[in-house]
Amino acid sequence: MSSVVFLLGVFFIFAGLGFAGDIMDMGRQPPLRFAIAVMIFGLFAVGYTVSGITLRAKFWIACLPLFVLQFVCNVLLANWIPDGPHLDHLNAAETGRLQGRLIFDGLFVIGCICLGYTGLVYVSVTEGRRHLRSKMEKAALEREMAAAREVQRVMVPEDLPHVEGYSVESVYLPAAEVGGDFFQIIPLKSGRTLSVIGDVSGKGLSAAMIVSMIVGTLRAVSDYTEEPAEILAGLNRRICGRIHDGFATCLIVRLEDHGALTLANAGHLPPYLNGVEIPLPGSFPLGLDESVQYDQTKLEMAVNDVAVFLTDGVPEAQNDKRELLGFASVESMLHAGSTARAVAEAAQHHGQNDDITVLRVARVA
Repeated sequence: MSSVVFLLGVFFIFAGLGFAGDIMDMGRQPPLRFAIAVMIFGLFAVGYTVSGITLRAKFWIACLPLFVLQFVCNVLLANWIPDGPHLDHLNAAETGRLQGRLIFDGLFVIGCICLGYTGLVYVSVTEGRRHLRSKMEKAALEREMAAAREVQRVMVPEDLPHVEGYSVESVYLPAAEVGGDFFQIIPLKSGRTLSVIGDVSGKGLSAAMIVSMIVGTLRAVSDYTEEPAEILAGLNRRICGRIHDGFATCLIVRLEDHGALTLANAGHLPPYLNGVEIPLPGSFPLGLDESVQYDQTKLEMAVNDVAVFLTDGVPEAQNDKRELLGFASVESMLHAGSTARAVAEAAQHHGQNDDITVLRVARVA
C-alpha cells in the first residue's frame, strides 16, 4: 500500500508539470496533446522513481534510456499534434476562453501538488510507524535471544565439574545464535557421575527452549534414580506431547569408579571407545511414544582409554560440493587421538550446517 501511494504521489506531483507547461504555452495545446503530455510527465516520473528504488546506485542504467525515450515522445507528440496559432489580438470571447483555461491549469497544478504531497506525507508517517515498530520488535527479539543464550549457557556449561578418575573435555559450536544440542555432566548422590549428550530436532530459539525443558527434567529425574535406562524412560514420559511435531535424541553414560560405564541410548549416535564405535541396541528417540522402555549396556574403560560422544552435526558436516565429512573421517580422527576441539573444528571447517557438539571422556586413573 505504501509503495502504491508513494508512486501515485510522484505521479501527481510531476503530472502538475504538464499543467504548468500548458500555462507557459498560453493554453494553445490541443486537448488531446495536453492530456497525453500530462500522462507522459507523470508516468515517466514514476519510471525514474522505480528505477532508483530497484537499481539504487546503478539507477542511471534505466534512467538514461527513459530520459531519451521521454524526449523522443515529446518531440513526436509536438509534431503529431502541433500547438494552436498565436493570437496577437484577443476579442472578448477569446480572452474569456484563455482566462478559463489558465484558471483550469492553475487549479489542477494546485490539486496535483496537494494530492502528491498528501501521498508522500502518508507514506512518511506510515513508514515511520513501521520503522519504529520494527525497531521495537527487533529490540524485543534481541532481549529474547539474550535470555535464550543465557539459558543455553546453563544448559551447555562452559565449566565442567571435576570427575574423579576421568578427564572430560567438551566443545559446543551452535549453527545459529542458539541451538538444539545439549550436554550435561551431573554429579550423583552416590558419588558417580552422569555424562549426557543429546540433540533436539530443529534449530534456533524454539529448539533452545525445548533443550531447557529437557535439561531441567533430566536433573529432576536423576534425583530419583541413577539408572540411565530409567532416567531416559522417565524423561521420555514427561516430554511426550510437549515437543510439537519433533523429537529429541539422548545418550546417557554413568561414569563409575575403576572405569565402569553404564550406557543407555534414545536414538542418539553411538559413542566411540578408542576410535571404535560401541555397538548399542536400537532405540526410539524421546518424545515419540511414552510407553518406550530403554536398555542398558555395561563396559569397562582401562586407564588411558578414551570415550567420545558427539552429535550428528559432526559426521553430517557438508562442504560446498555437498560432500559429507562422514563417519569414516570421524573415526580416523579419533583413532589418531584428536581432541574434542580438533574434531569439532574439523567438522566446522568442512562445512557446518547443524549444531556441533563433541564430548571426550578419558580415564586417567
